[in-house]
Order: sequence, then C-alpha cells, then structure tokens
Amino acid sequence: MAPIRVILADDHAVVRKGIREFLEEEEDIRVLAEASDGDTAKTLIEQHRPDVAILDIRMPGATGIEVTRWLRAAGLPVRVLIVTAYDDNPFVTAALGAGANGYVMKDAEADQIIAAVRAVHHGQTALDPTVTRVLMSSPANGGGVPVLLEGLSEREQAVLELAARGLTNRGIGAELCISDRTVQGHLANIYAKLQVSTRTEAVTKAIQLRLFQLPSGERQV
Repeated sequence: MAPIRVILADDHAVVRKGIREFLEEEEDIRVLAEASDGDTAKTLIEQHRPDVAILDIRMPGATGIEVTRWLRAAGLPVRVLIVTAYDDNPFVTAALGAGANGYVMKDAEADQIIAAVRAVHHGQTALDPTVTRVLMSSPANGGGVPVLLEGLSEREQAVLELAARGLTNRGIGAELCISDRTVQGHLANIYAKLQVSTRTEAVTKAIQLRLFQLPSGERQV
C-alpha cells in the first residue's frame, strides 16, 4: 500500500520535529514537507497534494482554520487534522465548522496522533476526548437546551454511534446486518435531521445534542 502522504504545519520548529520523527517511524506514513506558517502550508499543499494536512490553529499568516476553509473552498481532496494546544470552544467549533476532519491536542500520546492521521485518511473523524467534553458543554443551538426537531430512529441512532466509533459504511453494514446502500440511506436521513452535510458534522452535532456518549476515554474516529 502507498504510504499516507502528510504536510505538517506548525510555527514551532521543535513541535514539528517531534511530530515528524514519530510519524516517520511508521511504515505507512510519509511526511512530504513542513511549513512554519499558514501561507507556506497553502503553497506546499498545492505543490504536493498530500493525503493529510496536519495544521496548528495559530500560525503566522493564515491560521489553521483559514487554511482549512481555503482547502474546502478549493475543493482539494485533502483531509485535515488539527493538532493544537487550544481546546477553547470557539477554536474547536470554528475548526470543525471550517471542515477539519479531526482535532487532537498536542499533549496527546504519539500513538494517538498517529491513529488520528490514519483515521482521517480513511474518511473517519478523530476527536480528542478533551474536544468531546468541550462540544458536550456547548449546546448546538447556541444556548439553552439543545433541540432536535425530528428524532432519530433506533436504527439511525445505531448507525450514527457506529460511525462515531470509526466504522466505515461497510463495517456498519456488517455490524447491523444491512447493506452498504442501506447504511448510506440512513446516513442521508441523519444528515437531513441534524441539518448537516458530513459525517464529521453529524458526529459533532450529535455530541452537542447528547444523543449518545462514548465510554469514558474512548476516542471518536
């Protein structure tokens, strides 16, 4: 299998060095280039078209959130993993709202960041447990008790919980003994009810609405 090609952007050289070293110990991950600011990150992404961009939130030039918005507006098929020291609600919601596929804290263990890179590469969502707690403390409707106008069916709830645990459509289908096409149909209904358009947004909003909670310490992917 071809390695997961990564661009790494962080304005702290020591942080970049540390992340690069443990990523490149993995046979299936290759760091193509590094950037110390958001504008350089954009240039490198355009040049290399990586599979995954690892971005810090605060960088000189464009922030990690701005780079993510630019990526989505450009339609580039690059997965985004935010690796940062900031777990404040405005940063978390802005990054995920911009289209980031994962959000992990810099103090996470090396194997957790490696797992997050693999997860977002495979189209899954990677959320640090700290981020999950932040989302759960922030009502989805901006204040008061969160409201879901049309509830999820029991099967839709099961599909969403399995998606939050990182299962692919095929994996969800195997777990529930239904076809991939049926899983896609359930996900489409879930997106409509939650008023979202991606799996990441669905998981994020479901956490905010407290539709489910993974066991303590379990990482969402």
